[in-house]
Amino acid sequence: MISFKLTYLCIIVAIISAACAVGNKSKLKVKKENLLNENGCFCKLQGEVDDCSCKVKSIDSLNNHMVYPRLKSLLSRNYFRYFKVNLNKVCPFWSDDSKCAMRNCAVNICPEDQLPDGLKKTSTKNKYTEESQEDCQGDDLGYLNTTISQESEQAFENWTKYDDAQETFCEMDDDTSPHMKYVDLLLNPERYTGYKGISPHRIWNSIYNENCFKAPEQPAYNPQALTDYTLEGLCLEKRAFYRMISGLHTSINIHLCHQYLFPATTCYGKEEWGPNLDEFQRRFDHTQSNGRGPQWLKNLYFTYLVELRAIAKAAPYFEEEGFFTGNDEEDMDVRQGVKDLLKVVKEFPNQFDESKLFIGNKKEAKALKVEFREHFRNISRIMDCVGCDKCKLWGKLQVQGMGTALKILFSGDGMGPMSTVNAGSKKKFQLRRTEIVSLFNAFGRLSMSIHAIEEFRKLLR
Repeated sequence: MISFKLTYLCIIVAIISAACAVGNKSKLKVKKENLLNENGCFCKLQGEVDDCSCKVKSIDSLNNHMVYPRLKSLLSRNYFRYFKVNLNKVCPFWSDDSKCAMRNCAVNICPEDQLPDGLKKTSTKNKYTEESQEDCQGDDLGYLNTTISQESEQAFENWTKYDDAQETFCEMDDDTSPHMKYVDLLLNPERYTGYKGISPHRIWNSIYNENCFKAPEQPAYNPQALTDYTLEGLCLEKRAFYRMISGLHTSINIHLCHQYLFPATTCYGKEEWGPNLDEFQRRFDHTQSNGRGPQWLKNLYFTYLVELRAIAKAAPYFEEEGFFTGNDEEDMDVRQGVKDLLKVVKEFPNQFDESKLFIGNKKEAKALKVEFREHFRNISRIMDCVGCDKCKLWGKLQVQGMGTALKILFSGDGMGPMSTVNAGSKKKFQLRRTEIVSLFNAFGRLSMSIHAIEEFRKLLR
């Protein structure tokens, strides 16, 4: 009897041990799959940034702990939240024939008095807005909120007078246009709008196919792959140009993945904004992007270093800037916040070194610099072809911010990590308000993207 019980007990223990072993193997398999997935997106986010001496890990630490929290606070201030832009310029390359996708909120027509103000002005009958027993939430995801308070409108008049009194370095193309309007960036965050299909594909295809440099022996880019081509055979300047654009493209895609609209799970539920891990992996996972996604993520870090270096180089200028809005207390807080950020930026070693660009044969270097500038100007014009107002707003802002960074890098007392602009005299260098606002907000978008990468990394774990 005792022997039978012992045998029975041994059998039970064996079964439990086997079950535990299977469970452990299952957990190990899950962990292994998670590791493979993480490596699938982030396998190249290690070591040094291409064509730079700075390590990815150092940038992650600087940005996520020092830069991002400072920028997030600073960009919520009035000086940086209002961006003056012309969204009515006609596309100079083709006729825009597409609009941002819109969402259905329910089944029945939405009452007129429940429509958002912006939609009332454009259409009294909208097939995409439906009636519901709850308050209607059926607005266009690409709808641009142009609400500006009366107090802000009055303050803008003083801002314009202040700008006009300054000696400018160059004239912005649209600055005197009657179509230039202030937009509140906090009311119009960059996030998923549903803008997809032929129109955005044509935008990026035109940027990469017609404006990015390529080696003479390379064929035309594959329209389906967009950025799928090798940089072999390109000089440093042309590689830098491509990586900046690719990094910008990557940053924009990260914003769309990080602020994604999830549909309601029930009939009476509400949509929710949040990070979409599946969408992030679809765009950047090694296996789902034909091996290109991880390099795109690394290009983001290159673009970040370029704009970081521009802000560091223009630090003497920004330390003298008044950041005028008419509110003395807030202006003083902004100046202090900017100085705090600049201190962090200036102390970061191994920044992008612009002195390595456009050297060698003077004639060839000069011609390349002109070509570099013309290509970038063309990309800024392509932004007027974007078919979604909110996408166009953020596209124009970020391209203008990058253009301002390039303007800073190739101006001033010299080239290289120790050179500056406006070291003691505002007469040597000048930035308009829109250039300053676009530069800081563009850098803020890159900063947010790198911060979001860490969040996606944690989600994968």
